[in-house]
Amino acid sequence: MGMTTPAARSLSMRTLPMRTLPIRYLLVLWLLVISAVAFLDRTNISIAGVQIGKEFGIDHARLGWVFSAFLVGYASLQIPGGMLARRFGPRRVLALSVVWWGVFTALTALASPSVPFALVLLIVIRFALGAGEAVMYPAASQFVERWFPSAERGKANGIIFGGVGLGSGLTPPLLTAVILRYGWRISFWLCAVVGVVAGVVWYLAARDTPEQHPLVSPRELEHIAAGRDPVKNPHSAVPSNPRNRTGVWLRKDVVALTLSYFTFGYVAWIFFSWFYIYLAQVRGLNLKTSAVYTMLPFIAMTLGSLLGGAISDWLSRAVGTRTGRRLLPACALASTAVLLLVGSRSQSAQTASLILASGAGALYLSQSCYWSVATDIAGRRAGLIGGIMNMGGQIGGAVTASLTPLIAMHFGWGASFFTAAALAAMGALAWLAVDQDARL
Repeated sequence: MGMTTPAARSLSMRTLPMRTLPIRYLLVLWLLVISAVAFLDRTNISIAGVQIGKEFGIDHARLGWVFSAFLVGYASLQIPGGMLARRFGPRRVLALSVVWWGVFTALTALASPSVPFALVLLIVIRFALGAGEAVMYPAASQFVERWFPSAERGKANGIIFGGVGLGSGLTPPLLTAVILRYGWRISFWLCAVVGVVAGVVWYLAARDTPEQHPLVSPRELEHIAAGRDPVKNPHSAVPSNPRNRTGVWLRKDVVALTLSYFTFGYVAWIFFSWFYIYLAQVRGLNLKTSAVYTMLPFIAMTLGSLLGGAISDWLSRAVGTRTGRRLLPACALASTAVLLLVGSRSQSAQTASLILASGAGALYLSQSCYWSVATDIAGRRAGLIGGIMNMGGQIGGAVTASLTPLIAMHFGWGASFFTAAALAAMGALAWLAVDQDARL
């Protein structure tokens, strides 16, 4: 019998905590970081929007075109992005994507109002930035399908989309401080550098499958493989039907998810595109106060994503996937509709900010359910189906980026939030048409 020295035991105790977190969770935590960087890069323009509008001589309506250009590019490349992630793997595709959007964030900083057709140039740059970011979540969905058992996908997606609120929440105070001291262009350079670094780290750390990663233990690999096929989930009683050859575009569940995610994107992008300007110019808060209150919805989104993923997995195990994957997001969207209506009618700017932020948090309770159900339904085609669904969400965002200021201009901001609330209610109803146990 060999004896273990005190020094060896001490070393073992020091190294044990580093081995308790599985590799799949270390990688998904870095996806949270990349997700945060993505939203840092896409929401920075809403913080800098007032300064950009003054420098380029554009009003809110035309600034909305710049916001929408990103989303049009983002939506148009969702399906190709999903196909690329499946064909070449999430490691290379996502790394290239992150570097791409870092480059076009830098090009935004280089744009000048003195060049001919400066507004068109801004629109083209933002379109290209959106096209680069389009790969992000389809590739992440493909990663989750390959690296996580079905029972953990709600949690995994909740962690990834926690980066949405984290990145968007950090954007207002961080970039406001940079803009006030150094100007809006330096804030874009900062975002560009952070993006490139995040992409390089992902490429070095990640692999396309757990079988390819040298640090994945046999125990973790066995656990992943055993639960990777959602049909083996005891709560997923409906087996795949090999006789069903309906095209993925026309499948009822894919259509319902996409339509519901359209409403999700519409509501979410009110906060990403216009909430800062709404607080500053409609509610009368100064620049620094607006930056602080603009953080609230994104903090709520982060908490909603993390809690929603954990609750969805827990309910799916304890009660069944009908409750955990379908009724939870339907109730979350219905709650969002109510909170948007109440918050927009509040007389106090502070109270309105808190209630509207709660609406954003309720919305993001549903986020991981969309991606978990899409992944379970699609299996190996998770990137493609995720791209189809996310295309709907980004079209919704593009619509709100341009439509919200027009509605506000003609009917008031209350009408803008009423429209968002109505769409959230429709999104909740669409979930009732989703069969969370269907298989392509």
